[in-house]
Amino acid sequence: MSESNNKKQGSDKLFVIRYEWVLKQLPFFLFLSLLAVIYTANGHWADNTISDINHTTKKLKDLQYEYKSLKSLEMFRSREAQVVIAATPLGLKIPATPPIQLNESTDLDKQQ
Repeated sequence: MSESNNKKQGSDKLFVIRYEWVLKQLPFFLFLSLLAVIYTANGHWADNTISDINHTTKKLKDLQYEYKSLKSLEMFRSREAQVVIAATPLGLKIPATPPIQLNESTDLDKQQ
């Protein structure tokens, strides 16, 4: 019977040692848990950042396309032939004679 008591006491002692060891290591386990939470949060933050970058890149490409289209259209409309076509309904036309260039001496002569 003494052998069974010794085994029982030995197993109790082993259990106590394991329980004490767990209690002793509890701050380390909490630290590891905190690191796991931070690691997971960092992963989610990185995924959201990548998603935002992709969304912004797509929006930038759309705006670049729109800019190039509008620039091309504006260059087409500012050609002389297109300006003449747009001005014709307003009653404007290109003069047959070239414009007169004024000089300072011409202005002073006319005033005197």
